[in-house]
Amino acid sequence: MATLEDCRAALGRLAQNLSAADGDVRSAAALDRSLSCWITDLDVTFTGRLAHGTLEGVTSVPGPPPERAQIRLTMRGDDLVAMVDGELHFAKAWGSGRIKLEAGFRDLLRLRSLL
Repeated sequence: MATLEDCRAALGRLAQNLSAADGDVRSAAALDRSLSCWITDLDVTFTGRLAHGTLEGVTSVPGPPPERAQIRLTMRGDDLVAMVDGELHFAKAWGSGRIKLEAGFRDLLRLRSLL
């Protein structure tokens, strides 16, 4: 089971990957949106902002998301780590319900190349 620090490190790696991306991925990461990622098995939510091609201001709060972010992810800690490490394909995990993504329709279209 992934720990809080494993999840925090995975989000750090994701931020690095986003800042180094190019093409369609870079375009998708250029959104300016609030983001929450609720890690259900740890009952902690990471909040931050997807802006300037990276994740900014990531903090954690206990429990489910305190506010409704523009982009909302829900998953287990192991799935976050596996997804960032390339061991879990986002579309397959989303389709099977392992990962939940809620966002506006336009954001979903832009995010498909990112995830």
